[in-house]
Amino acid sequence: MTSRPLVYAHRGASARFAEHTRAAYLQALADGADGVECDVHLTRDQHLVLLHDANLDRTSSGTGPVAERTLAQLRELDFSSWKGVRVPDEFGAQSQQLLTLPELLDLLVASGREVGLAIELKHPSPYRRALEDRVLELLRSRGWEPEASRVGGVQVSFMSFDAEAIEHLLSSVPARHVCMLVDDVSVEELRQSAALGALTGGAVANVLKAAQLDAEAILDEGRVGIAGPGIRYIRDHPNRVRAWLEAGLTFRVWTVDAPEDVEHCLAVGVQQITTNRPAEVLAQLGAALG
Repeated sequence: MTSRPLVYAHRGASARFAEHTRAAYLQALADGADGVECDVHLTRDQHLVLLHDANLDRTSSGTGPVAERTLAQLRELDFSSWKGVRVPDEFGAQSQQLLTLPELLDLLVASGREVGLAIELKHPSPYRRALEDRVLELLRSRGWEPEASRVGGVQVSFMSFDAEAIEHLLSSVPARHVCMLVDDVSVEELRQSAALGALTGGAVANVLKAAQLDAEAILDEGRVGIAGPGIRYIRDHPNRVRAWLEAGLTFRVWTVDAPEDVEHCLAVGVQQITTNRPAEVLAQLGAALG
């Protein structure tokens, strides 16, 4: 049997249950995902919570910035009903769906098997480098050491789109455990965005384009061990992708849900796939590779 790419569940099995919830991560483990991906933010009282957005509006019954709420205040919100899917009793009550990073670690360790954990540090954060420092402090309290980057059977890696966050991590984490995320920013698309307006869209585009160039420079120089491009980036930059692969970078590509995108990752030689649909992607890989 040909070795297949590792499959990371993007915010858990988030096509099935609300992203980042206890249910989504337990389902990912049940699906046989090789690893899970999570996004972390700091609360007002400096707890690490698993949420993608800096604001609560999209994925909870609350509103406003995550950073302005305490963990106790966040616990009072509903983070699962927006998905419109009933959470099975064995996956916990509605009040148990919000997870902290320590709670996710507990779930992964309790699975009793080898599993990867990809932690994305979300920026901009009002707490700046305190976000990375709190993550490392938590992991050290669980017995994590930089060289192996493990907590029990959990293999930990770190990711960010923010080059400064990556630089900060590299001061204490070996490069092979660090992933530089990179996205293809269309300045023209953002300038024309009706939601942003021409002036704001242009300003946002310039900031994001600068971040893309910083990320590409870090990857060109091989300063990290893992490249984290989106699937569209893989398709649009074949020469750069080939150069990074030939230089020995491990590729962790997001968010790979469509069967044709899985096929493209296989054709290119991608080693890790991040998906909202781990069960389906694992089944497709199994059928393709025998």
